[in-house]
Amino acid sequence: MKTYDRRQEIISALREHEELKISALAELLGVSEGTIRNDLNYLSEIKQVKRTHGGASLINRHLITSPEFATRARANSSNKRLIARWAADMVKDGDAIFLDDSTTAFHMLSFLTERRNLTIVTNGIETALAAAQDPGWTVVLVGGVVRPHSVSVAGQLSERALDGFYIRTAFLSCSGLSRKTGFTDANMETAQLKNRVVRSAERTVALVESSKFGSVQFSAFAQINQVAQILTDTEIDMCFVEDFRQDTILTVCGDKTTTSYTPIDLDTTHYKLGFANLGEQRPFAVAVRQGLEAAARKAGDIDLVVVDNQYDSQIALEVADDLIAAGIDLAIEFQFDEHIGALLVNKFSRFDIPVIAIDIPMLGATLFGVDNYRSGLDGGIALGRWINKHWRGQIDYLLMLERLASGPVPATRNLSQLEGLESVIGKIPQEKHIRLMDEDGLPSSIQSHVTDILSRLPLAERVAVIAFNDASVEGVIAAARSLGRGRHVACVSQGAGTRMIRDALREPDSIVVAAILYPPAAYGTGLVDLARKILRGQPIPPAVYIQHILVDASNIDQVHPEP
Repeated sequence: MKTYDRRQEIISALREHEELKISALAELLGVSEGTIRNDLNYLSEIKQVKRTHGGASLINRHLITSPEFATRARANSSNKRLIARWAADMVKDGDAIFLDDSTTAFHMLSFLTERRNLTIVTNGIETALAAAQDPGWTVVLVGGVVRPHSVSVAGQLSERALDGFYIRTAFLSCSGLSRKTGFTDANMETAQLKNRVVRSAERTVALVESSKFGSVQFSAFAQINQVAQILTDTEIDMCFVEDFRQDTILTVCGDKTTTSYTPIDLDTTHYKLGFANLGEQRPFAVAVRQGLEAAARKAGDIDLVVVDNQYDSQIALEVADDLIAAGIDLAIEFQFDEHIGALLVNKFSRFDIPVIAIDIPMLGATLFGVDNYRSGLDGGIALGRWINKHWRGQIDYLLMLERLASGPVPATRNLSQLEGLESVIGKIPQEKHIRLMDEDGLPSSIQSHVTDILSRLPLAERVAVIAFNDASVEGVIAAARSLGRGRHVACVSQGAGTRMIRDALREPDSIVVAAILYPPAAYGTGLVDLARKILRGQPIPPAVYIQHILVDASNIDQVHPEP
């Protein structure tokens, strides 16, 4: 069984039994307990399961009170959750959104738990009750008539309740969708409310199960060209894809691949790009993918097929076959293991598919990403200047976090950080160097290692840390805080600037003294531009770099304003 399939089996088993021990899962799936433990660590990192003593359970913060609604929510729940997960990805901190009374919109809540300061307007009673469990959200249940045997509100009072509201994105389902009639609903009052929402929202995203395509219900509420994007599942007939993509973006959400089809202009060459992401549990990788999706939508001539490498070398090789089967014109590979780069390029080259490699060089691919030497040097200089100011230029130890499997990228960043640091505070004696090799790359793993190291250095009050990405710094932060040693540690982060990193930069006496920001939007626009040049046969350099930004307490609010 492939890794992805095994992890899906774990989730299915936990849905049935609520909680299971590692030994039971190992016996059920015929693998070692160590393999199950690694799977649970991964699923815990992406917040699908909660680790318990010797096992795991599913995370479920949003309970349903209505038996009828619960029955609807369970029907085709896998497809609904895939659609909901992709829809939730469009929501940013501080957004005001509308969620209708559908079970698909309800499923979005479990994927929005990390968002801050949301305002959720809804006509779904179950959705309102569940969303209200998050104290950081403002929840508005529109007023109106509650229909018998229903868990939703509709009627003229609901429509008037929207007056004066600014809705950034409305997420709406439908009972039927056809080319001729557009989006329809079986209930007239519900359709009228949705029509009012479509007219008032900045953009509308339709959540439509494949079974609804080709169906026409009693009351229409929107035409196809009134929605910015349609999200559906992989059971859709491709004839509907070709038909409906003429007027809007249509995204087919699958468990392994998700493909966005943009409207075709017959006078323009259309390209299909495949993007194998580093791992959807890693904030920087998610931010890069979102930047690429935004750039592809803006370009208007690109279909984008997205798969998840899951930070796993074997899975990266497996999903490459999925991209080839999807008929892509060019592959964009974001993965950590330099040793499989040649294997990936060879897979694609057999089908004459060119490859762009993000950040990690791959023989035969065009490199795109960060100038690792320059970004590391700038980070080291920033760390040295902070040490000069706050520690009088002295340190007790230098902790260097390393990752051998990723090859030259972390090595280059680390060496140039050391060069930058020593250019400011002078040569650091070798006896003060501590090297930590971590092959997991997850914050939890780094936290464990760093906690152990700091515990063995109880008298050290000036520990400088050289780290190569946001995830490693998050582990350092967690370790130092757990020991009450926050003032004894200083480091510079490198990446997209995760929420934890941004929050740390705003704190007085912060562990994170600065961050080197790699703007995800720059990845998206740069990758689209580079892919077009390659596919058009234009001359390109062997490596294309983006511009990084140094962020600290003085400019964090300008670079990352809080909603």
